Amino acid sequence: MLLVDRVEELDPGRRITTVKAVSGSEPCYQGMAEGLPPSRYAYPRTLMLESFGQSSVLLWLSTGTARGVPVAAAFRDCRFTGEVRPGAVLRHVARIDRLMADNVFVSGETWDGDRCVMTVGTLVGSSRPRERVDRTMAGTS
Repeated sequence: MLLVDRVEELDPGRRITTVKAVSGSEPCYQGMAEGLPPSRYAYPRTLMLESFGQSSVLLWLSTGTARGVPVAAAFRDCRFTGEVRPGAVLRHVARIDRLMADNVFVSGETWDGDRCVMTVGTLVGSSRPRERVDRTMAGTS
């Protein structure tokens, strides 16, 4: 599932700004009953992290050092400071803090307008050989 709509700015290997529009037609809202309170329509935090992670992968790919399949190994020191609902436009700002062998360390924040709604202290990304990922996905690790 693609959770990045557009790249607004890219400083290859350093910084990226991407946009994700949150829509009421997102799969996470399907099957919800009518008349629920607005709090039930908060965009899931896991999807905010996934969208930030996809933005980080685009940034990592711009370095030319990512080999194989990029995966998110860990998110650390994440803070959620606001909720977003359908109609919001998320703006992810991700920065590479460090590149090491097959790993990348990224930090950043997510904004809804002028409100910071999430900060990521560190996303640890790792690159794995495609054949190893294919075996894991097939359940034959």
